[in-house]
Amino acid sequence: MSRDAGMEIFGEAAPYLRKSEKERIEAQNQPFDAKTYCFVADPEVEYTRGRIKAAQDGKITVETEDGRTVAVKPDDVYAMNPPKFDRVEDVAMLTHLH
Repeated sequence: MSRDAGMEIFGEAAPYLRKSEKERIEAQNQPFDAKTYCFVADPEVEYTRGRIKAAQDGKITVETEDGRTVAVKPDDVYAMNPPKFDRVEDVAMLTHLH
């Protein structure tokens, strides 16, 4: 039985609910460092992905996925789950819930 079996009932929404086998394998092979990858509060889109570059003087410097560098309070930085958990069907598998 295929991993995508039964997803046709969701029509156009199916790709947003479950990754294809190819996407799942690619996500498992992406490099990921749980100590540096994070979500950071962003006034335009609420939260954006980023990588922690430095921490000093009570601020954390984060480079966002769109190339901006922001300095934020530690309370505005949130841990990120590895890419292999994107669109996971059972949230009990997640390490971080926000």
